[in-house]
Amino acid sequence: MNTLKSIYSVARLAFYAMLAFAGTAFLLLTCLIFIAAKDLPRVPEPLGRIIDVPQTEIFAVSGERLMTLGGRVPVQLTSVSTHFLDAVVATEDHRFWEHHGLNKLRTLKALYITLFEPGRIQGASTITQQLAKNLFFSFEKTYLRKFRELLVAFQIEATSTKQEVLHAYINQIHFGAGAQGIEKASQLYFGIPASDLNLGQAALLAGLPKSPTRYNPFRHYDRALKRRNVVLKRMVEVGAIEEPEAREAMATRPQLFSRQGDSRTGSYFVDALINRLVQKYGEEVVFHGGIKVYSTLDTRLQAAADQAVAKGLLRLDTMMGLNPGDAPLPQGALVAIDTGSGAVKAMVGGRDYFQTEFNRAVQSRRQPGSGFKPFLFYAALNDLGLNPASVMEDKAVTITVNGAPAWRPQNFERRFKGGMVLKQALTHSVNTIAAQLVERTGPASVIRTAHLCGIKSRLQEIYSIALGTCGVTPLEMASAFATFATNGVRHEPFLIWRVEDPFGRVIEEHIAQGKRVLDPETTFQVVDMMRSVVDNGSGRNVRRFGFTRPAAGKTGTTDSYNDAWFTGFTPSLSVSVWTGFDRKKKLAVKGRIGVTGGRAAAPIWAEFMKEALKNEPEREFPIPGGIRFEAVDAVTGCAPEDGEAPRVFQVPLKEDQILCQEVTP
Repeated sequence: MNTLKSIYSVARLAFYAMLAFAGTAFLLLTCLIFIAAKDLPRVPEPLGRIIDVPQTEIFAVSGERLMTLGGRVPVQLTSVSTHFLDAVVATEDHRFWEHHGLNKLRTLKALYITLFEPGRIQGASTITQQLAKNLFFSFEKTYLRKFRELLVAFQIEATSTKQEVLHAYINQIHFGAGAQGIEKASQLYFGIPASDLNLGQAALLAGLPKSPTRYNPFRHYDRALKRRNVVLKRMVEVGAIEEPEAREAMATRPQLFSRQGDSRTGSYFVDALINRLVQKYGEEVVFHGGIKVYSTLDTRLQAAADQAVAKGLLRLDTMMGLNPGDAPLPQGALVAIDTGSGAVKAMVGGRDYFQTEFNRAVQSRRQPGSGFKPFLFYAALNDLGLNPASVMEDKAVTITVNGAPAWRPQNFERRFKGGMVLKQALTHSVNTIAAQLVERTGPASVIRTAHLCGIKSRLQEIYSIALGTCGVTPLEMASAFATFATNGVRHEPFLIWRVEDPFGRVIEEHIAQGKRVLDPETTFQVVDMMRSVVDNGSGRNVRRFGFTRPAAGKTGTTDSYNDAWFTGFTPSLSVSVWTGFDRKKKLAVKGRIGVTGGRAAAPIWAEFMKEALKNEPEREFPIPGGIRFEAVDAVTGCAPEDGEAPRVFQVPLKEDQILCQEVTP
């Protein structure tokens, strides 16, 4: 009897606990619904109006509209191939005709995977939920927003037919290449109305919304076909088609309508900007969120960059004895950055955007050669207590590390000039002195300086880092040299000043903030040496091509002549220019003499800068306090004697630095 009473008591307590838990859960759910339902957007009547969101607009820094993304050509369900309707339902939401806005089994499975399989996040949105997203213009990915989307999906299902939901959906989804809605996508990719799509074409288009950029058939045809085959297999699984139909469709290779008609941006800068937006907000927001994007692009500078690169590459072709029809032809890239903010003002990623959209300005990592030496010279001055008048000897150098093959760097002239001050060594890009410096500082110090300035690429801790043997991008070089232009203040490069939602609310705004990363006096000493590169050294083609303003920079040429660079700056603008073949191949005058950065890249830089700065007042580089100038003998590093004017350099020294400082081995 006591046992029965105990069991009864436990059961009663459990029952009450269950009631309490259910009541608490009900209250919590009720509260959540009230919170989520606050200011819930209204479902438009008719539902078709849900697709009437504004286009995404991208503006230049002047306010000029560069382009729009999105734009639809609505079409009725009866004017769409049933192959496509079956394909998109099978792929996106195979229980669409059965559920009421929520696929319960799919949601539970997605929740289980997300919670219990680390690293995997499973989506479970139905077609109705995806449609509901268009009514929200907050781009935060939160559980509360997902719950609110679900409530709106229930509203849509309660007030609309399935046909109305599917009609709105197929007219608002993004298919890539600027195509919004199935009719525009069908016309764009195949040149036919959506009603005429065959099974293979329909399956290809139904596979694009998963990732319009990744599966864009104009750019990634084979990848798009693989995605099409996934859609066809899914259609077989859900009973939309038979296996023989799928096999027959998989065997076809649909012919695209026109490669020139794919609504590509035509701009390396805009491509880079869109990629960054997609990374942050997702393709759905970027292509049909109706946002306004205010970029850093200066259209006048961009036109000057396009013209300078085209003219410079034509000059390089002639120098190398190449004709327009020859293949391959050398490529080029240019990036211009405002030194005071980090804003990217112009970007060229190749010879011809419509021949190749590969953006060499941001995607191609190439060896900068001697263009990397300013980071080394800063490290040497900062770590070793040297100054521009310190004397080192240009001589044969052999460096061995841990039994590795000996490194014996050579000068381009294949000869040695003996003693010289460091300013002279950088002016004429003397490799053997650079090797001696990196042996003293260690590669890690050079890498640390490069990273402080803004180089993001992975750099190997090897002694040849002093001669630029690790790949970097033109964007990185322009940004890092801008840190020299500001006497050591670093600004992160950026492409976007502001992003607004369709109602004008700011959802992103860039506030330019600089960070002091280098000593200003030491930085100015390096800048002064880089001015000598332009005025007297390997970069003097800048002057020969008519650019006369105060400027500093460094040429870069790899040992194999595969890469030719010039990166330079004025007080207001930092610009990096790269030239070379995509597949590493020697830049040479009619197959013999190698072409250096001074001959291939510096003229492009000069042509661009002449146009870019023509309306700006001339500015000198600011001199930090505590700097004095001394005249020194370029060989001895001491005060010059009478009659030695040709060997005299003016060097900036700090207050505690002295002349006649010879660096002993």
